Amino acid sequence: MTISQRPSLLPPPRVALVGDRSPDVQAHTRIPAIIDFVNASAGDPVEVYWLHSTAVTSPLDVARFDGVWVVPGSPYESMSGVLTAIEGARLAGVPLLGTCGGFQHILIEFARNVCGLVDVAHAEVGPGADKQLIVPLACSLLGEEAVVVVAPGTKAAQAIGAGPVTERYFCRYGLDQAYIAPLESAGLVFSGRDEAGDPRLVELPGHPFYLGSLFQPELSSGPGWAHPLIIAFAAAVREHAHPGSRSGALAAGRPA
Repeated sequence: MTISQRPSLLPPPRVALVGDRSPDVQAHTRIPAIIDFVNASAGDPVEVYWLHSTAVTSPLDVARFDGVWVVPGSPYESMSGVLTAIEGARLAGVPLLGTCGGFQHILIEFARNVCGLVDVAHAEVGPGADKQLIVPLACSLLGEEAVVVVAPGTKAAQAIGAGPVTERYFCRYGLDQAYIAPLESAGLVFSGRDEAGDPRLVELPGHPFYLGSLFQPELSSGPGWAHPLIIAFAAAVREHAHPGSRSGALAAGRPA
């Protein structure tokens, strides 16, 4: 029996999957196989719990978890619940991964609660709003593949590698470029952009793990492989659950 297979006396790392689970969302149906793959690697098995968007009413609802993964599937039944989960992870230092709709709502939460842009909206939810942070993409990315250029020296680059990479999307909305400057001034880093310069990855330096992708890493993952962003997130979750443990070090690829 290897070290990673020995029963652990520590409680298992726990991840909240925030979103409205549906068999019609391909990313959702792939998550069980992704987690099985992650758990077959070195490190303590990660337990996942689905939290419907309406179930999150306070930042404390996610504070007990070791990771928060805001999954695709917007518009969410409760936009407020999703934003509250993101706020809770940001304030408590809980590892946060947001994919597709999660990326979009990470930007909204940060704009409202950190930048003071309290009126910004999502065009899918409030098409008549005066200040739309998230707007329709010039070219829809529903079922498309496109190049993302990952910036060196970022957490995304640590996971994926710097430079161009092709990723899979199922998305029609992205960030209005008019808001890039205030978000960057408040501390966000756009660590990946498309070939036209539009943000596709975002992270927050100083946070244990706070990363959003407009593309869906779930779509390129499966029973035999998981996207490097998901692997990096799982390592951060294990480290949060058991700081400095041998299991966490192995999962992150560090010598113990």
